[in-house]
Amino acid sequence: MKATFLFLQGVGFQEILLIGLFVLVFFGAKKIPEFMKGLGKGVREFKDSVKDVKKEVEDANKAAKLED
Repeated sequence: MKATFLFLQGVGFQEILLIGLFVLVFFGAKKIPEFMKGLGKGVREFKDSVKDVKKEVEDANKAAKLED
């Protein structure tokens, strides 16, 4: 069975396991929680930015419709 994440289409369990082992060896067990915490913050900031941009576009569209 293949995992189909956003950019990992066609990557199987063995590949994901190999990547996980590489990260464990490269960063060490103590650094992984810090890395994941930083990654989570980055994703949260990206989602908030996307939400803000969508709101600005919607507000601009509403303003443009009111001017017509």
